[in-house]
Amino acid sequence: MFYVYVLKNPQSAELYYGFSSDLKQRFQQHQKMRKHAEWELVYYEAYLNEQDARDRERMLKQYGAARGHLKQRIARSTGLESAG
Repeated sequence: MFYVYVLKNPQSAELYYGFSSDLKQRFQQHQKMRKHAEWELVYYEAYLNEQDARDRERMLKQYGAARGHLKQRIARSTGLESAG
C-alpha cells in the first residue's frame, strides 16, 4: 500500500501533505523531527498503486483547489470548520 497523509500543527491551522509506503514509520519519523514533533495525523488515503498516490500528493501540494476541497471534506477532523 501507498499513502497520502495530512498532518496538522496543533498550535495553528497549518497542514502538511506527504506520501509514504509505510505510514506508521513515516509518522514516527515526523515525530522525531523538531519541526513536526507535536503534529497530529488527521487524515490519510491508501492506494494500491504508487503512481496514483504520488499523483495525488502532487495535486495536493501544487493545486490550491485540491487542497481546498480536501480541507472542506476533513474540516471537523482538523478543527478548521470555521476557517474557510
